[in-house]
Amino acid sequence: MYLIFIPIISYAQQNLTLEECYNLVVKNYPLAKQTQLLQLKSDHEIESLNISKLPKIDLNAQATYQSDVIGFPIAIPGISPINKDQYRATVDVNQLIYNGGMIEANATLKQAQTKTQQQQVEVSLYQLKSRINQYYFGILLLQEKKSLLISKNKLLLSKVKEVQSGVKFGAILPASELILEAEILKIKQQITEIQFENTKMIQNLSELTFTQFELDIVLAQPQFIHQSVVVRPEIIFYDLQNQQIDLTKNTLVKSTRPKINAFGQGGYGNPGLNMLDNSFQPFFVIGVKANWNILDWGKNKTDQKVLEISKAIIGTEKETFELNNKMQLQEMESDMNKMKQLLQTDDEVIVIREKILASANAQMKNGVITTSEYLVEVTNLFEAKNSLKTHQVQMAAAKANVELIKGR
Repeated sequence: MYLIFIPIISYAQQNLTLEECYNLVVKNYPLAKQTQLLQLKSDHEIESLNISKLPKIDLNAQATYQSDVIGFPIAIPGISPINKDQYRATVDVNQLIYNGGMIEANATLKQAQTKTQQQQVEVSLYQLKSRINQYYFGILLLQEKKSLLISKNKLLLSKVKEVQSGVKFGAILPASELILEAEILKIKQQITEIQFENTKMIQNLSELTFTQFELDIVLAQPQFIHQSVVVRPEIIFYDLQNQQIDLTKNTLVKSTRPKINAFGQGGYGNPGLNMLDNSFQPFFVIGVKANWNILDWGKNKTDQKVLEISKAIIGTEKETFELNNKMQLQEMESDMNKMKQLLQTDDEVIVIREKILASANAQMKNGVITTSEYLVEVTNLFEAKNSLKTHQVQMAAAKANVELIKGR
């Protein structure tokens, strides 16, 4: 399903659609900024991982004085006693040659973690749409009620003129005009209440979307037509969590592989590598070092089991979500079926009430019934119309909520 919108009023006022509200909250809500920030953070973390492929260079210097040194029991010609004060400055270079693909695995895992975190943001933003629906259809219902009250007010104002004429010629009691004026004042109060409630809800919608809306904004009545199925963001989130666990397991496997490094050291010191030479000498050492932990006492296997359990937990969360989603969908579809029947009855009631009001109007003109009795029928008709508009908005809200539940 996708949404198309038909404005219910064609004034030269600011118009707003439900889809625009969705887009505004996704664009402007503070949480939406996290998506880009998470990607930026991931890029820097992966860059840091890749830097570990480069040679590591350390500069070291030390000066020591020892309480004792190696000595010889007899004097050897050409060999001086070793000095107790020793000096050394070195440059140490370490270059990773092989670590089982851990850097690439960690970089891939980091990308998966970022996607999962970004999807969590999408889930949170998607959940805001239900609040958008609440405010949007609340305002839409107030619009409809205000429109009906204005129509009722126009009808009564026209009747005031008729009653004034009837009072003038003695066909209608003078109190009839006062009864109509009192009802008109009551309508004015009801419109005032609606305006204040409308202001509050528009302000709530403005704050949620971080967009300033005019108080006389006209909301569009959404209608729905079929579109291709879209998966709920929560389902994508659970799938990404599972992918992240699979990649974590992959890093555990690669962590058991041997690691090979090349190293080199160049320096200048007294003594150098020849401990029997008491002069400052340059020196260097190069080599290759391998490390392989052949026994971890089952830690890797235990970590793998922990990840499998975590995956099972995610599976239960996904299953629970789908079950609750299915129940919500059934409830909403039941409400929609109820609304369909109520709307059919509403149309029938309005037709009957219009006939009754037409009869009451004629009877009031002929003095058969009082103005109060006529007002009862006017109220009954507009209550029936109000019921119709309420059910129409509730039906539209139910359809919009069904679309959210289905992830469309």
